[in-house]
Amino acid sequence: MFTGIITGVGRISAVQALGESATHGKRLTIQTPIGYLDDVGLGDSIALNGACMTVTTFDVAQKQFTIDISAESLDKTAGLDTLGPINLEKALRAHDRLGGHLVSGHVDGMGTVSHFAQVGESWELRVLAPVALGKYLAYKGSITINGVSLTVNRIADVAGGCEVSINLIPHTVENTALHTLAVGKKVNLEIDLIARYVERMMTAPAAQA
Repeated sequence: MFTGIITGVGRISAVQALGESATHGKRLTIQTPIGYLDDVGLGDSIALNGACMTVTTFDVAQKQFTIDISAESLDKTAGLDTLGPINLEKALRAHDRLGGHLVSGHVDGMGTVSHFAQVGESWELRVLAPVALGKYLAYKGSITINGVSLTVNRIADVAGGCEVSINLIPHTVENTALHTLAVGKKVNLEIDLIARYVERMMTAPAAQA
C-alpha cells in the first residue's frame, strides 16, 4: 500500500530489454536521491509513477536500484520505459502518517494531459481520463496521477472521456516529476480505492438464501 505522497524524485537512467520478442519485459535502472536507499532491501516495493514494482537489485554507493517490468505492465502504464525523471514512493509502513489517501499502486488506466498552465502562484492541470474511469471520479474526490495523491477540483464529462481539473501548489510542482508534464503526454491514473468497493456493493448480485 501507498499514500500518494512522493518520497523522492528519481531518474530512469537505463532501460534494458529482457528478450528480443514483444512478449519480453524490460529491466530499469533508477537513480535515486542521496540516502534514499538506506532503508531499502531486496524485494521491497517502490512505486514508480504510481506503479508498484519490486526492487531486484540495489547499490547504496551508486544510489541506484533495478526493477524488472513485464510487457503487460509496460502496455498498461505510461513513462516506465523512457529515460528521465520519475516519481518514487516507498511502501507504506504500519506506523506512517496517511498524508494522502489509500493507494494500491495498481494503475487503472492512462490519461492524457489536456491543459497545463500556471495560474497565479499555482498550476492548473487538466487530464482526460478514459470513459471507463469517469464514474469513479468526483468533485473533491481523490485521484492518483503518476503516483501523486491529488484532489479533483472540477470534472467534466466530454467526448472521449472525463476531464478532471487539478490545482497544483508550487510545493507539489517543485518536489515531484509533475513539472515535466506537457499537453498530450500520457499519465498513469489510479482511482480512489474506496470507489472500487462502492461499485462492487452496488452492482454485485444479491446473495441467495
